[in-house]
Amino acid sequence: MSEQIEGRNAVLEAFRSGKCVDKLFVLDRCQDGPVRTIIREARKKDTIINFVQKERLDQLSETGAHQGVIAQVAAYEYSTVADILNKAKEKGEAPFIFLLDDIEDPHNLGAIIRTANLAGAHGVIIPKRHAVGLTSTVAKTSAGALNYTPVAKVSNLGQTIEELKKEGMWFVCADMGGDLMYNLNLTGPMGVVIGNEGEGVSRLVKEKCDFVAAIPMKGDIDSLNASVAAGILAYEVVRQRMK
Repeated sequence: MSEQIEGRNAVLEAFRSGKCVDKLFVLDRCQDGPVRTIIREARKKDTIINFVQKERLDQLSETGAHQGVIAQVAAYEYSTVADILNKAKEKGEAPFIFLLDDIEDPHNLGAIIRTANLAGAHGVIIPKRHAVGLTSTVAKTSAGALNYTPVAKVSNLGQTIEELKKEGMWFVCADMGGDLMYNLNLTGPMGVVIGNEGEGVSRLVKEKCDFVAAIPMKGDIDSLNASVAAGILAYEVVRQRMK
């Protein structure tokens, strides 16, 4: 599946054929009939719409013929949170899920999906806004893990955590100000929350977590790459589950 679709007819057909459009970029204040139709279709699908200046569209364009609209299409179909929980149930295992708070680098997302698969996690949850979607770069970096690890996209990560708590899940986020991860009980139904590359886990999401885990660091810099932090914390969960 193409990662980016440009031009009015092509974008409209993408929506009408059921393609999963992550984001739509539209020329700001454009009132043409075909563009209004595209916007209407996008709203039906609850697609994120970004109204931007022509310079931004020109910058994004790969063809030079965007006609005022560019659609970014997911390289893989998204699953649902229910699909992820059902996968755990089918395996007879306590749910183990990654939740990513505004990961913006496609290489980080792909690497985390790969780690999730190898660590035995049942799926990954990402937010709809302010985060990278399932682009072709993500798919390539996952090294095939996207074929086996479901990824769900949600409107509100904090609300999703609250709903999953009702299913008996507990949540741990990675943050330097937390308790040493080796001292936490991370067994049972567990969600691992990893924050944005620059800002970390947002305050509202952190407040909903049951545990805040600090990864011990002995070097001269004060932070880990998001995908590396995800791998370290994930395998502490794996270690505790194996005991």
